[in-house]
Amino acid sequence: MTAQSKPVLPQNDNVAHALAGAGGGILSMALTYPLITLSTRAQVESKRAETAFLAAVQKIVAREGVSGLYSGLSSALFGISVTNFVYYYWYEWTRAFFEAAAEKAGRASKKLTTVESMIAGAIAGSATVILTNPIWVVNTRMTTRKSTEEKEEKEGGDLEGQADKPKPPKRLSTIGTLLSLLQKEGPQALFAGVVPALVLVINPILQYTLFEQMKNAVEKKRRVTPGVAFFLGALGKLFATSVTYPYITVKSQMHVQSGSGKKEGVTEALRRVVREEGYAGLYKGIGPKVTQSVVTAACLFAFKDVLYEYSVRLRGSVARKAIAA
Repeated sequence: MTAQSKPVLPQNDNVAHALAGAGGGILSMALTYPLITLSTRAQVESKRAETAFLAAVQKIVAREGVSGLYSGLSSALFGISVTNFVYYYWYEWTRAFFEAAAEKAGRASKKLTTVESMIAGAIAGSATVILTNPIWVVNTRMTTRKSTEEKEEKEGGDLEGQADKPKPPKRLSTIGTLLSLLQKEGPQALFAGVVPALVLVINPILQYTLFEQMKNAVEKKRRVTPGVAFFLGALGKLFATSVTYPYITVKSQMHVQSGSGKKEGVTEALRRVVREEGYAGLYKGIGPKVTQSVVTAACLFAFKDVLYEYSVRLRGSVARKAIAA
């Protein structure tokens, strides 16, 4: 029994870590989503778009109501739950593999080295991008659709006059947006921006590598409490997002490109933004995005261990009930 149960334990632990990551991601996303809306719109709108934080909030609320700050929230919550579940499952699976290899090799410490942390992050990040890119394409379309519709309505009003202005179309749900996208642009549209998204795998690599190494350093002197994890997670995400933000901007723009016309590559998109808006154009919306990313990551790291413990207890409770039945 003992020999047979050993291979199962890492998988169960992977699932528990994945559930904890998904739960933490949902809570953090729900709390910080207005910041995502502000940064995403800034990334895809023209260089004349309002970038001042309070002015942008007031503009959206006046135009769309408070609900405008939560455009696409349902798809985002689904996306972050799947994203975090897949990422943490593969990250913990790779971590367990390296730790087992270190133990077998007789290494003094089973803690992941910098290179091992980077490899684990690359494997988990690549798997996550391929599986979840369609979700984020739909989310970006929903987040930015309202401003696009209003721009088209304004242009139509200028040409035809207010009396002939057509009634605004009904806003689509997440499923409606997905079906419309498939019908108009085909399945390939769901993988728009996948190349910069794969490049952005470096973001969690930088984030988790820095977090793991700082955590290892702290553990030599003291216990890593949720408060310490919050601070370390914030530092890791701040560094990673600041370094990779130009690719985040390009990815968002590629998500909202129309199915007609020639598609831009990553290099062409970067050059176009610099040519039209200067290097500052690559960092549109970075304020709310960095704030959201740092708060989300910090909360996730602070509460992930707590959620993990709950997941383990829940799994044990379900297993005991199943045995008793």
